[in-house]
Amino acid sequence: MTTPLRLAAPYVGRLESVLTAYALMTAARGGHDADIAAYLHHGPHVAHAHEHLHGLLRDMIAEGAAGGDLRADTDPGELATYCLHALSAAGALPSEAAVHRLVQLTLAGLRDPR
Repeated sequence: MTTPLRLAAPYVGRLESVLTAYALMTAARGGHDADIAAYLHHGPHVAHAHEHLHGLLRDMIAEGAAGGDLRADTDPGELATYCLHALSAAGALPSEAAVHRLVQLTLAGLRDPR
């Protein structure tokens, strides 16, 4: 039986918190006109913030893989990209509960497949 990630090592809980915060922010932006959001959210400052978030996720995933809680068969940078792209769907979800389900589904993709 697989242990839910939220009950695993503390670093996995931190990862879940970061993914949840990102997904909720993405969901909150979802109601805005996409063209306006794209215009307001471009430029070097946004690119830098995105790179920082990607690096943070990459490092957290690497820590989880080293601890045996997350998959080690895929580069942590690729898995960070997977998370960010998967959670971009939160902008189209109808409720906060749906956002939380999306986060859990994304985390499930990070579990060690062994």
